[in-house]
Amino acid sequence: MTVSLPQLIVSVPLFFVLFFGIGFILNMILKTTWFPVIAYTGLLIFFIVSKGGLMIVDMIIMFSGLVGAFVSGWAIKTLRVKGYRMF
Repeated sequence: MTVSLPQLIVSVPLFFVLFFGIGFILNMILKTTWFPVIAYTGLLIFFIVSKGGLMIVDMIIMFSGLVGAFVSGWAIKTLRVKGYRMF
C-alpha cells in the first residue's frame, strides 16, 4: 500500500500534534516527564517487529509522532522550571 504526497503532508503534522497532546496529558496525569517518549519508542519497536519492517513513508510518519512526544516532555519540563507546579 502506498501513501500519496497529500496524505504524507497531512499525516506528519497530524501525528506530531496527536502525540504532543497525548504526551502532554500523560505528563500532567502521571507527573513523569519522559514516559511518553519511552512508551512511544516501545510501541514503535513492537510495531516494527510485528509488521516485519517499515517503508520509508511509515518511518517518516512515526518519527514525527516521536518528535511530538519528545516536544511534549520538553514543554512540561520547561513549564516546571518556570514555576508551574501543577505540572
